[in-house]
Amino acid sequence: MKRLLLAWVLLVSANAVVAAKFDHGVWDGLLQDYVQMINHGQASQVDYAGFLQKRAVLRTYLSQLSAISANEFSTWSKPERLAFLINAYNAYTVDLILTRYPKLDSIKDFGSLLQSPWKRSFVPLFGKMLSLDDIEHGMIRKPGDYNEPRIHFAVNCASIGCPGLLNEAYIGPKLESQLETVTRAFLADRSRNRYNITTGRLEVSKIFDWYREDFERGWKGWHKLAQFFTHYADSLTDTPEAKASIIPGSIKIKFLDYDWALNKTK
Repeated sequence: MKRLLLAWVLLVSANAVVAAKFDHGVWDGLLQDYVQMINHGQASQVDYAGFLQKRAVLRTYLSQLSAISANEFSTWSKPERLAFLINAYNAYTVDLILTRYPKLDSIKDFGSLLQSPWKRSFVPLFGKMLSLDDIEHGMIRKPGDYNEPRIHFAVNCASIGCPGLLNEAYIGPKLESQLETVTRAFLADRSRNRYNITTGRLEVSKIFDWYREDFERGWKGWHKLAQFFTHYADSLTDTPEAKASIIPGSIKIKFLDYDWALNKTK
């Protein structure tokens, strides 16, 4: 009898843990409706006008995010936590754009000489008022917590130069495959990453310059940016000759200019 009672308690506890996982369904539905993947999934355009019409729905999702306590968050698996933070960053970025849309051309329009848009404290999360920088740099990129460089292809800064906003919510069980998909899609976008056959240089997004340390912190045992490029050489190049030039890891690198124009639908 005691064994049966113990088994029942364990089953109830396990079900409670499963039920406690956060449901990103509202955000997923909005992304499916108002984010259009383009160029074979290598980039995306956001229908901010559509989001604006459904802002009340978006605000419902943001309220759900804000209702999660730090203690509850800490009980989730690492993929669940990271997916939550990526979605929170992206959803609050969209909401920030909506506060001024359509009267803006770039997220940088929110900035000033004294403060960047990413340092504005407007995100109520874990009982604090946070900025987008607090989420990205203080949590997602915090050394020792996730150590996941591919997040740079998942968090979205509402700009054309940024990797596309995925048209589905990130979720724990799918996070690994989602991060791999968005990474390869971004690297395959020749407007932002390419091998220049004329100069023999690899021309890549400025992201790799700004966040180089994240790609050299030991993920998969790699401590050089060139090792990351070697691993993804098939996504960065279009010919066997170009791929062969990257694989040795000694190719010269040029960082391309970043396009801060709003990633809106045409």
